[in-house]
This record gives sequence, structure tokens and C-alpha cells, in this order.
Amino acid sequence: MSAEQRLADRRERLMTAAYTLYAKPGFAATTIERLCSEARISNRAFYECFGGREELLQALHERCVEESLAVVAKALQEAPGTLDGKAGAGIRAYIEFATADWRRARIMHLEVRRSGDVLTASRQRAVDSFARLVEEATAELPESAAVNRRLVALGVIGALQELLIEWLLADRPPDIDELVEVAVHIFSRSLGGP
Repeated sequence: MSAEQRLADRRERLMTAAYTLYAKPGFAATTIERLCSEARISNRAFYECFGGREELLQALHERCVEESLAVVAKALQEAPGTLDGKAGAGIRAYIEFATADWRRARIMHLEVRRSGDVLTASRQRAVDSFARLVEEATAELPESAAVNRRLVALGVIGALQELLIEWLLADRPPDIDELVEVAVHIFSRSLGGP
């Protein structure tokens, strides 16, 4: 392998290790030494890939967000052109993608908050990207003409985050269909739907 390929391989091994360790036991409890041990690289090699644990967490969070945005955008494009059609497709796509791997859900909804200021800027970019996606998807729908779609999008994003945190932490988590139903209800009602 070339030097560039070795660096890319180490970086990917660190991302894979962080995906599990940052999800559990969590960002605060995961040391660079533990990441390196899991990725089977030296501490020196870690710093060739990332400036620190925070930079690795940000790269991992941004990857999760990019993948989620792609899944939701595709679902919205294929959805019926109605409020319920768009809301149901986009919300279901997001919830199913987030919950398909508990590590993704934990990183995007728990560790993003637990990490303190580390992910503040990354989180705001993610929220803004999802809000724009919702705004664009509802722009042509007559049901959404009378309200500020950006504020509704932000409210639904907040509701989805809390629903997924409940799914992650509850002794008896709600099932996915129930999460989707509640989130669609909130979104639809926020735009004046039935």
C-alpha cells in the first residue's frame, strides 16, 4: 500500500473503532489509547489521522449526518406529493435509518449532547441541513403556506431527537412504527393538517 492508502486505512480503522466506543461506553469514557488498541494502530499513527478525540468524533458525527441526509432526501423524492406522503416518507426513512444501528442513534442523539461543546458547530450544521431539506420538501404544499416552515422543521427535528432518545434509554422502548406515527402526527398538526 502507498503512504496515502495506509493513512486512509488507519483513519477508517479509527472511525470504525470510534463508531463502537463513542456509542458505548461513550465519548467521555473513551481514551485515545483505547481507540488505538481497538483500531490496532499506534498512538503516533492516531495523530497522523486526527488532531484528537474531538476531531475524530466530529468526523464520525458528520459521516452519520451525511448518510442520514442522503437516505431522507431519497425518500422525499420518491414520496407522494402530499403533506402526509412527504412527512411519512421522510420521517420513516430517518427513524428507520437511525435505529437500524444503535451506535448511529447513540452518536447522533446522545453523544452529540454529552460531548459538550465538541459538536456544537457540527450539530448546528446538521440541524440546518435537515431543516432546509424539510423546507424544500414542503415548499409547494398548500398546507404549509401559512406557517414558518423553518420553525416547524426545527420543532419537528427537536421532537424526533427526543423520541429517539426515549427509544435509546427507555426500559421498554416504543416500537419504530409508533415513533413514526407520533412524529408524523406532530409534523402534520404543526402545518395545520388533519
